[in-house]
Amino acid sequence: MDAQALERITAIADPIERARAISRAIAAEQRMVTELARLRREAIAEAQSAGMRQEEIARLLGVSPGRVSQMRPTAARSGNGQPPPVIVQRALPTDPAVRGSASLFVTEAERQGIRADRRMLYVGPEPAPAPVAEALGVAAGADVLARRKLLIANDVPVRVATSFFRLDLFGGTPIAEAGDFVRPSLQAAIEALGYRFGHAEEHLVARPPAGTEAETLRLDPGEWVVEVLRTSFATDGTPVHCLQTVCAASRHVFPIGQVAGADEF
Repeated sequence: MDAQALERITAIADPIERARAISRAIAAEQRMVTELARLRREAIAEAQSAGMRQEEIARLLGVSPGRVSQMRPTAARSGNGQPPPVIVQRALPTDPAVRGSASLFVTEAERQGIRADRRMLYVGPEPAPAPVAEALGVAAGADVLARRKLLIANDVPVRVATSFFRLDLFGGTPIAEAGDFVRPSLQAAIEALGYRFGHAEEHLVARPPAGTEAETLRLDPGEWVVEVLRTSFATDGTPVHCLQTVCAASRHVFPIGQVAGADEF
């Protein structure tokens, strides 16, 4: 956006119309950033195909070798000879049969013919971010139980998903145990503690990456993320599970539909 366009927006007298104009401008800029990021990946893949080493490309571009690694040539090619982009669907709301499976991400990815993997990054207490604290009904900054994992599609990191739980409800339970993933599923573990699903609320926002998200997801400079914050409530209204999913925006589409049947945690 140029300076004149920004001046025209800031000159809008009505604050709601000004906010709408700003939202439209953000969306337009994000589309441009996403397209430029795609073209940049194609250029890097072309350089790699010509024989340039990953470390050399990273040095010349001023990025880390890890950022370059997701663009390396693969056996699968698109019609123009370049590696196809990784695009994963994240349905809103999620099909209950998918959410109740051992892994929502793996089930969704396999349905799309994508090779899925997941890696546990952290299990333990940590201060609750403000939206999570509000959702779980605890004080901002209070410790909550976090279970954070990295989700990978065709060897490319695409999401960081963190399940947050109140320590007064889930501390000392199998859900709080460090190590691998909860077996047979997190859904089953929550129900085993006596909770029954009541309803859920989902909030979706697009924003620049925060903290270590850009590094973990190997985002290019300027790439955004889409955050889906889902809070599940038990039948008595107790907020039981807050799932924060941070998605690399350029690697996702978000089909939106009406799901019939009972939902899950």
